[in-house]
Amino acid sequence: MAEIVGAYFTSHVPAIGGAIHRGDQQDPYWKPFFDGFPKVHEWLAAVKPDVAVVFSNDHGLNFFLDKMPTFAVGAAAEYANADEGWGLPLYKSFQGHPALSWHVIEQLVEDEFDPVTCQQMLVDHAISIPFELAYPDAREWPVKLVPIGINTVQHPLPSAKRCLALGRSVHRALASWAGDERIVLIGTGGLSHQLDGARAGFINADYDRFCLDHLASDPDALTGHSIHDIVRLAGTQGVEVLNWIAARGALGPAAREVHRNYHIPISNTAAATVLMEPA
Repeated sequence: MAEIVGAYFTSHVPAIGGAIHRGDQQDPYWKPFFDGFPKVHEWLAAVKPDVAVVFSNDHGLNFFLDKMPTFAVGAAAEYANADEGWGLPLYKSFQGHPALSWHVIEQLVEDEFDPVTCQQMLVDHAISIPFELAYPDAREWPVKLVPIGINTVQHPLPSAKRCLALGRSVHRALASWAGDERIVLIGTGGLSHQLDGARAGFINADYDRFCLDHLASDPDALTGHSIHDIVRLAGTQGVEVLNWIAARGALGPAAREVHRNYHIPISNTAAATVLMEPA
């Protein structure tokens, strides 16, 4: 049977990709963030996942405001990275796992979710940058990809409760998968930040720490806030915490945190990196 080896959560700010490209990992501005990753590298080398189920949000490569699914699941054989206009290099393509993707989709539909199924999908910085951080020396990605997209852009947005339920449905799918893959869950984005409007530059460290303190032991605590509460508490783009909540749900009923790094700011964003394992 397949085994869920743990979960990896991190920010996906495009500026991180620029720092990697320039070799700024030891620059005083960036060093506190990159110092959180040696433990990630060690952990991944130890648990050796060969499939990654990734919860992230699309930034316009696949969907725009005129067509924005609440949830979308990739079921492609390959996922190419594409240029979003950030000046970042094009990153490596991912090999997909269509059979597992369809198994996840079938479970989601059985649990009365209605995901958009994507037999073609592009990958943007929300996935590529977390992988560049996790596998900095990889010539090709050592895992197959099952991408799950969550709308964090166009209201109405899904609630934190709904995203946690989505993750728990994915957990049921992975628990019933007959393959022998070692699976890592990944949640990307956030934490608190707002890039536009009167609150541009907004960061809420208290809310971030609330999320980080409860995510492993009591993820339901994060569902007590409405989506409008989360916008108020975390900022317009801070709602990317929904990706973390869904990934935590997919990890299973009990989890323990094995690593945490939190740093303010990275490009007007509260940046965090967390590792968890099933408890």
